[in-house]
Amino acid sequence: MQKHSLVDIIEPVVEGLGYETVRILTIGDSNPVLQIMIEHKDYDKELTIDDCATVSRAISAVLDEKDPIKDKYTLEVSSPGLDRPLTKQEHFKRFKNYVIKLETVEPVEKRKRFKGTIEDVSDNGEITLRMDEIPYKIDFANVSKAKIVITDELWAQYLNSHKKIEA
Repeated sequence: MQKHSLVDIIEPVVEGLGYETVRILTIGDSNPVLQIMIEHKDYDKELTIDDCATVSRAISAVLDEKDPIKDKYTLEVSSPGLDRPLTKQEHFKRFKNYVIKLETVEPVEKRKRFKGTIEDVSDNGEITLRMDEIPYKIDFANVSKAKIVITDELWAQYLNSHKKIEA
């Protein structure tokens, strides 16, 4: 029997329901949490609790069938939130001009931690991050983790977008 990775099992289910997988992460050793962050493929559409429940039920059924996790675990399906992780090269392009925190696998100019604004993302995966007026060139393959920083501007943008939904 061929062993499937969690990504190979989960992503087609999420995509088939019209969502994008942002991150799949297993947290903890005993009674781990399988955390799946999703969003609508139409980024302007807000993710609801019902969306998460729909995806959770579909994923549960497939995980029960394939049984890739032998021990007891908790499944958690959620929105990535405002301080969302950036896990794909497309995320960096989409969130150009946003402030992010980023960590690298290998040092870039003698450092591994950065907090700055995404200035550019080239087609070959080089991210230009501006920090303290200095541009740093970081290869996407060297990123160990990255997430958006909640700023006053981001919070105002979020509040403004929700006023439109309520109106």
